[in-house]
Amino acid sequence: MNDLLDWPFFEPRHRALAAALQAWAAEHLGPGHAVPPAQVDAHCRALVERLGAAGWLRHAVAGTAEGGAAEVIDTRTVCLIRHTLARHAGLADFAFAMQGLGAGAIGLAGTPAQRARFLPGVAAGRTIAAFALSEPEAGSDVAALTCAARRDGDAWVLDGEKTWISNGGIAHQYVVFARSGEAPGARGISAFVVDAGTPGFEVAERIDLIAPHPLARLRLAGCRVPADRLLGAPGEGFKIAMRTLDVFRTSVAAAALGFGERALAEGLQRARSRRMFGARLADFQLTQARLAQMATTLEAAALLTYRAAWRRDQGQPVTRQAAMAKLAATEGAQQVIDAALQLFGGLGVVSGQPVEQLYREIRALRIYEGATEVQQLIIGRELLREAAAAHPDADLDRSLP
Repeated sequence: MNDLLDWPFFEPRHRALAAALQAWAAEHLGPGHAVPPAQVDAHCRALVERLGAAGWLRHAVAGTAEGGAAEVIDTRTVCLIRHTLARHAGLADFAFAMQGLGAGAIGLAGTPAQRARFLPGVAAGRTIAAFALSEPEAGSDVAALTCAARRDGDAWVLDGEKTWISNGGIAHQYVVFARSGEAPGARGISAFVVDAGTPGFEVAERIDLIAPHPLARLRLAGCRVPADRLLGAPGEGFKIAMRTLDVFRTSVAAAALGFGERALAEGLQRARSRRMFGARLADFQLTQARLAQMATTLEAAALLTYRAAWRRDQGQPVTRQAAMAKLAATEGAQQVIDAALQLFGGLGVVSGQPVEQLYREIRALRIYEGATEVQQLIIGRELLREAAAAHPDADLDRSLP
């Protein structure tokens, strides 16, 4: 990462933060080790507390009055933090990212009272936040969600299910998106902050993943929340969700870079130490070519990632650039980790080995916050939109002479 920090995307404050975080992670996280599924909740809670006590979670929360590091979340900072944490421990990256995602909607659309009530605890690591958007039949197609919200006097009543909810089961508060019916499709969705202990709210099922972290299916049955838990205006939920995801989508690419860099480092060490056929693995041209491709893939993805982060911090349009970054980094990191595992041979598939852990960690990043196929659609759509804006007459139907 040292060479990366010399790029013009960064300011001195970013370089100082990256150096401080690297030192902290080396001392407090060390080399990542597999966490037994039964201990994941406890480890995640402990990581949130440590990240909060050290001040890192402040960078995932907007608003200095609410404990955030700045009034507006700095995308490059969030990316550098996820990049570094993922290189050390996947669960630490998860803990940081989900605090940001769970608090993001409140920071963007919350009233001063809502922000003051919910955000300081998240920034300090005292409370755990969650973002409850996906449903069994509404993942990439958010507008298809069916969880319902109806107004009943001085409250809203929520009914339905949410699934694939990170921090499900350990969060203190959930931002829940439900159909309130102001208009069809995406325009009829609202957002609510729901406390974990609210009657009618329950964790219906814990979901085990190949890379364990807290994940759950939630059920809301006659879940009554006060009217002041509505975020923004009725019907603004879809817009709030998309704005929240827009803040953190580029950081998914940064986390993938961290996983990929760790895999490359493991692969380099293996190539230099493993002897076979009277030589080191590193002495074979096939190995050198593979390492070259791994490094080039990661560096190209890093350029796309931090270009997108820089553009967002400059207030420039970033839809296409963020999609390109996530696509290139997550797909590229998957390839790099697979190549690293291949360098380890049979040892690479032994449970608990670093490359085996990375192989499991990277897979979900190609799905969440917009699957690879969705990113491809976004990029294609944006390219066509830009072409139409630059050459509007090209869409006219003309007969050949």
